[in-house]
Amino acid sequence: MGMILNILDPDCFVLGGGMSNIPEIYERVPLLIPNYTFGKHATVPMYSAKWGDSSGVRGAAFLGDS
Repeated sequence: MGMILNILDPDCFVLGGGMSNIPEIYERVPLLIPNYTFGKHATVPMYSAKWGDSSGVRGAAFLGDS
């Protein structure tokens, strides 16, 4: 995530799949990200995908529907 932040400068991170079910990630990772970026003041909010670990399945279903 630090590398993605350095290169793409996203407005936020959205986690889906099984990772979205681990609440500690949303508390701990934002505190660690500045250690892996060029700017030590880098903060980016992290959110869980709207449909949690079913987001990938929903996306595949929508692709197959079109």
